[in-house]
Amino acid sequence: MKIKQFIIRLIKRLFRGKTLTDTKTVSNFSETREVFSEPLREVKPPTNPTTTSPPDSEKTKKKSHSVKCPYCNSKEVIKRGRRKTKYEVRQLFYCKHCQKTFTQQKVKGYSYPLKVILDGISFYNTGWTLEESCNLLKEKFGLDVKPSTLSDWVKEFKELCSYTRMRDFGLKLFSANQAIQCIKLYHRQVFEFKYHRAKIALILQDFKHSKFEPLREFLDLVSVECPHQLFLEGLRISELKIPFDLSEVVFRRKHNFACRIADLVLQAVNDNKLRHSAIQNFMIANDSVTVACEVPVYLREEDIEHMQENLGFLIPIKLTNLLKEQQKQSNNTTLQPVITGHIDILQVRNGAIHILDYKPQAKKEKPVEQLTLYAIALSRLTGLRLYEFKCAWFDEEDYFEFYPLHVIYKLRKKQEKENPLQIKLPIMEDSYDLQI
Repeated sequence: MKIKQFIIRLIKRLFRGKTLTDTKTVSNFSETREVFSEPLREVKPPTNPTTTSPPDSEKTKKKSHSVKCPYCNSKEVIKRGRRKTKYEVRQLFYCKHCQKTFTQQKVKGYSYPLKVILDGISFYNTGWTLEESCNLLKEKFGLDVKPSTLSDWVKEFKELCSYTRMRDFGLKLFSANQAIQCIKLYHRQVFEFKYHRAKIALILQDFKHSKFEPLREFLDLVSVECPHQLFLEGLRISELKIPFDLSEVVFRRKHNFACRIADLVLQAVNDNKLRHSAIQNFMIANDSVTVACEVPVYLREEDIEHMQENLGFLIPIKLTNLLKEQQKQSNNTTLQPVITGHIDILQVRNGAIHILDYKPQAKKEKPVEQLTLYAIALSRLTGLRLYEFKCAWFDEEDYFEFYPLHVIYKLRKKQEKENPLQIKLPIMEDSYDLQI
């Protein structure tokens, strides 16, 4: 077979400079360049100099702007071939600043691909045994992984997979098939709603989280009573631009557990479109606080009016006006006065409900309006106070957190109270003449 392939390549090289119509070689062109029988056309230069194509150096910068050199943090990075390992092919990058070659994967020393390792840990923490998890890996990737190897992976990544200590208690409540409920929601596009029933049952046993029982009741009913028609005809929360007053809102910047998980998981993702789902799948199966992903929420016009009139919330939204503008732009008359959305990640920890959204460039993003409306909608659907919610957006480097209550409710300036210990002298209105 190798000799046959070599002969075929040799024949192609010999006849590469010949056309189908003429067997004579063309001396004006090199042998490695293709010859076309069509007549050549003159290409006029562009009249506008700004429309010229950028040089190759600018193109490479645009393509690899998200890749940084791990040695000098430079963005002057270009692709430089590939490295073939036992089970995968990895992309190599070259840094023009420090002149070093590297790969994007920081986790090294494993013969198996990182995606296989993370999926194996997720299978095990879901409730499957080591042998069953290895069988699932073989069905998915076609690789034979030994149970002892998977056990070593679980021990090495135990720090980031905090659900490992709760796994045995969760198996007493739900089996591996029943622990995580997965449902596909066809709301204009496909959303995969995931709900960890064993995890939320264990979290609510804590005294400070027992008040969040309405949240579990709401998540239990998503698969049964979700109004799918509203999500097909309502306005999208992520597409709205609402002028909230952010003057008294404090944003706290951190680098916490979510950033570390995102940094680990994204090393195994080659397609940018799969980043959200990869982070969600790993967090729902392995951390100890994520209870649901892609949670559908909605707000009606009467809900917003109730919060504005009865609770005194400053929500600058009029759905009727938004609906008219959207109908003019899209020429769609079937839209209803309701706004809908899907929460990326829902967590319960430290006595509060956390609404998280992954943003690839968290420093440049500020989805305060979107996360605030998510919190308002979930508060209205569960009956829980907005005081119990926190919102945040994050990437692998930064985590930004704020209270949604501070966005829509402003404290009034209190009048200074009089000191009861201070004696007030009466003011005499009438004047008397003093006689000596």
